[in-house]
Amino acid sequence: MLNVSIRKELPSFTIEVDLQFNNGILVLFGPSGSGKTTILNCLAGLCKPSAGRIALGEQVFFCKQQGVNIPARSRHIGYVFQDYALFPHLTVKDNVLFGLPPGPDRCKKKRGYRMSVRETLDTLKIMHLQDRYPAQLSGGERQRVALARALMSEPDLLLLDEPLSALDSQIRQTLQQELKQLQRTWQIPFVLVTHCQKELKALADEIVFLEAGRPVAAPAWQQPLAAQI
Repeated sequence: MLNVSIRKELPSFTIEVDLQFNNGILVLFGPSGSGKTTILNCLAGLCKPSAGRIALGEQVFFCKQQGVNIPARSRHIGYVFQDYALFPHLTVKDNVLFGLPPGPDRCKKKRGYRMSVRETLDTLKIMHLQDRYPAQLSGGERQRVALARALMSEPDLLLLDEPLSALDSQIRQTLQQELKQLQRTWQIPFVLVTHCQKELKALADEIVFLEAGRPVAAPAWQQPLAAQI
């Protein structure tokens, strides 16, 4: 279970969230500037909360009171950034393998990975792209490569910052379905940021509505939607 109880002081407002989430896709929903990405960065270890505690199961990532702040590289968290953050000088395969320990076995299951790089590329339908570079890919293909890289690291938690915002509606709908299936297959919590109502309806198992860094009740025009999910 993911347990987050943090405060983060920003110049314009203070983020205060207290949530518990077990499995599925948790969506942080709110307007731009409401603190959604900052919360993801706190979870990932890229941003330090002012106070509070973050834990996944028995693993404590951050605890102000106990002086714990595990570095990002040791949190075993996958992060798909809004712009995908692919390395332009690396091929698709090398992007997916980036960050794994070097050696002849890093592409295979010998190290105990649940999936080899071949299986990961196959799952996301990008095996045929493995020797191309990011500039040669469409937006949907780059999104799949970013997902493959995050999954190849065998994360215990996957963070996604508006990963579909730059895609056209048809590709977006396809990838929404694939994200749901990936979560069901991997059985780890996904925390996804969006301000798109359609994306919220398609993906959310649970929702946190945010305004100026704090959870709020679902707006009146969204309450029927929240009741359905």
